[in-house]
Amino acid sequence: MPEITTDDGCRLHYQLDGREDGPLLVFANSLGTALAMWDPQVPSLGEHFRILRFDARGHGLSGIGAGAYGIDRLGRDVLSLLDHLGVAKAHFCGLSMSGMVGIWLGRQAPERCLSLALCNTAALIGSKETWEARIAAVMAQGTAGITDAVIDRWFTEPFRARAPAEVARIAVMLRTTPSAGYAAACAAIRDADLRAELGAIAVRTLVIAGTFDQSTTAADGRFLAQGIPGARYAELASAHLSNIEAAGDFTRTLSDFLSS
Repeated sequence: MPEITTDDGCRLHYQLDGREDGPLLVFANSLGTALAMWDPQVPSLGEHFRILRFDARGHGLSGIGAGAYGIDRLGRDVLSLLDHLGVAKAHFCGLSMSGMVGIWLGRQAPERCLSLALCNTAALIGSKETWEARIAAVMAQGTAGITDAVIDRWFTEPFRARAPAEVARIAVMLRTTPSAGYAAACAAIRDADLRAELGAIAVRTLVIAGTFDQSTTAADGRFLAQGIPGARYAELASAHLSNIEAAGDFTRTLSDFLSS
């Protein structure tokens, strides 16, 4: 199992796919999922890119790490992976929590970024009170206790009805995410307000939003696109996990952006 150990002692599990001599495209998972959330994108984009996927700390097969951390720590985890692989610059695609990581990278490490795709995310997600309640629920009930309610927000009802196997696959990721890892990531999102950073991002950026996303709304996506100089905006007919619910349109939109 390929993994690295970060400077603060956290194990990060990663996987490489795609064209070995292609430019590196990093996919970073959302809160409560794992690297397999990007399975729909790998076959097509792997024809042109070397694809790096990894489990964020506290998720999937990665370790949780010790103590609290912020979005900056998640950003440094990405840089640690690039350093480990000997890659100077890469394309980065993050969704929700990891979209915030992309904002951090674009502001704090633009020299490592070929481009950014910020998907179903926002510079400020939710309120402190909402995240505190989520953390309390997870620590009391485990991630299994919130899975049904979260899945209802992640996918529209028509998609849940027509693709139950795919919904179930994602639900397993959420249900098996360690409670401590999920709660630590919730706290990182709770404490992040990146709105003042947007105007200083000088990396070519794509923002993808979902028309029916209740967690990070299309209005949030438009705010990002308007705040980041020269950013491109695309809106898909999906709820929160647009790369799954609108997989074909998502992959084409990202591919067109990367090749333009």
